[in-house]
Amino acid sequence: MKHLLDALKMGNPKALFASFLYFDTGFSIWLLLGALAPFITQEMNLSPAQKGFLVAVPVLSAAVFRLNFGHMYQSLDGKKIALVGILLSSIPSIYALLFPNSLDYTTLLLLGVLLGLGGASFAVALPMAGSNYPKEVQGLVLGLAAAGNIGAVLDGILFPPLAKVFGWRETMAIAGILLVITFLVVLLWAKDKGEKEGNKYYPITVFVTTVFFMLFVVPALYNGWLWIKGKEALLLLPLIGSSFVLAFLPNKYRRVFLERDTWVMILIYSITFGGFVGMSSYVSLYLIDQYALDKLTAGALMSAFAFTGAFIRPFGGYIADRISGATALLFILFGISAMYLVLSFLKLPPLLGALSLLVIFAFFGLGNGATFQLVPQRWPKVRGLMTGIIGAAGGFGGFYLPTVLGTVKEATGSYSSGFFLFGVVSLVALVILKLLHNQWMEWAYVRYDYEREMLTGIAKNGRVVMELLYKED
Repeated sequence: MKHLLDALKMGNPKALFASFLYFDTGFSIWLLLGALAPFITQEMNLSPAQKGFLVAVPVLSAAVFRLNFGHMYQSLDGKKIALVGILLSSIPSIYALLFPNSLDYTTLLLLGVLLGLGGASFAVALPMAGSNYPKEVQGLVLGLAAAGNIGAVLDGILFPPLAKVFGWRETMAIAGILLVITFLVVLLWAKDKGEKEGNKYYPITVFVTTVFFMLFVVPALYNGWLWIKGKEALLLLPLIGSSFVLAFLPNKYRRVFLERDTWVMILIYSITFGGFVGMSSYVSLYLIDQYALDKLTAGALMSAFAFTGAFIRPFGGYIADRISGATALLFILFGISAMYLVLSFLKLPPLLGALSLLVIFAFFGLGNGATFQLVPQRWPKVRGLMTGIIGAAGGFGGFYLPTVLGTVKEATGSYSSGFFLFGVVSLVALVILKLLHNQWMEWAYVRYDYEREMLTGIAKNGRVVMELLYKED
């Protein structure tokens, strides 16, 4: 506790809290359709694939917009980006308040695109929080800011009971109150000390263009307007959305995709955060299908799982500060892979099934914290951009998890093949990280050497100088 208080005193606690609350309420709004899905699907009589796509669209949208937000953060004040994001993500609540009777499936998909702007808050909240603190406590501080994952707890505890009493349309409108509170806190307390560069208007133009593009392409692919139909069209959506945004990135930023470490980090975070957000959005439906639980019980369990993953995330960052994220992730990826395979091969009774989900959510949370301890160490000059890129990867993982599980369930009548696939992917990531571990340790465990006035890393061969691996033109 003393270490935590000392770390908080090294920076701006109010700015950290504003970043936390921005991500917290943004996360809650982001997964709103996941919390309301049992009520929506019952009323609309949706197929398993439609259920999966409904909850996956906001997750995908957030992934795409994280790329935009990360790009904008390089040249714009993070506080201003946050305020605009809050206003835009409030549109679904305003629409539900004014036009509740027009909320059909296609309209929900469109509103899901805007709900994704809440999840995109990650790409601004983390670097903005970290900009107020020194490097030696980045793992802990970013873990605290990113503990905004706890917003998913509200999705499970608050929204299902409200939907049962008032209706899911009314609950969608009520959720907007959270954004009003957050807007005021961010306006008063948020502060961004990050270095800015480049043209301010170009990333804004790309963001606005992307909003309209996503509002078109989501219903277009669902309805087969682009000569691609069915499940293939839906599975291509992440590739189409991300390619659109990346095409507009300046060349000096696109170069990070030529680095091997970028792709490895993308893979790892698509597993840890993708697992967390994907399971958070889908777990209620899974529990109802698998164990015939009622909606409120499934929602309460969803909250317990989400709380565990969010609460433990700062500990993942704290552990990574002590032993490096590279080392911590070896154990975490093993745990995630093992739990996926357990869920695949064993037909667990309800209690053991719930405990298994609780354990895997804990691993997700630890992995999220450990991964983002590494980002400012590896890419100190473009942390905002890399937060957006790697955060987007988490969103893509979160999109595919419910989409694949829903598709597998519809095709086979079981979730086993889906869990097996994700277990194998996690195992592959573990093997890759093990092969790179010694190289990563040369920059993954960074301290400031006050005697020599330079950053240093610690590898098995002793102390090594930390290179600034990103160089500008």
